[in-house]
Amino acid sequence: MFDKFGEMGSFKEINELAENLFNEGDIDSLKAMARENGIQKDFVDMYLKGNLPMLCDVMTAAIGKIEVEAAELKPKEIMEDWVEYLKGQCLENEVLAFRVRQKGKSLKGCIAELLSWSLKNQIPVDKDILKAAGVSDTKVTLGIPGMGRAKAIIRDYYTGGGGR
Repeated sequence: MFDKFGEMGSFKEINELAENLFNEGDIDSLKAMARENGIQKDFVDMYLKGNLPMLCDVMTAAIGKIEVEAAELKPKEIMEDWVEYLKGQCLENEVLAFRVRQKGKSLKGCIAELLSWSLKNQIPVDKDILKAAGVSDTKVTLGIPGMGRAKAIIRDYYTGGGGR
């Protein structure tokens, strides 16, 4: 995922490297670094033309990281909702966006927190529901967090605040 340039821990690291690569005239590496970090081609083009003072801001860097991680993870259904929630929050909350970009924080780690909560909070499914669903197993449990709980777990994972 971050194979060539490594995981960058902040938008400042991305911008410093972009500036150095630009000053060295290594535009191919600058484009590769931006691609590896999920920075959109339009931003790269504007930066190279001098229309942007820096390649990315904190929110662009966070969204880029999430998109790169999601492309590898390929989330489906409820996980897609969690990813979209996180991206939306990064656009509204600069502190969260900054924390998303930190080294060691990842979409996989965040979803693992949600899965951990789910496994610890399973509840039995009512036998009438099982019957209506055509399920003949004698015991079925379910532990998917509601969206409010999931939002708190996601925020807690990235910011370290209480949320579970």
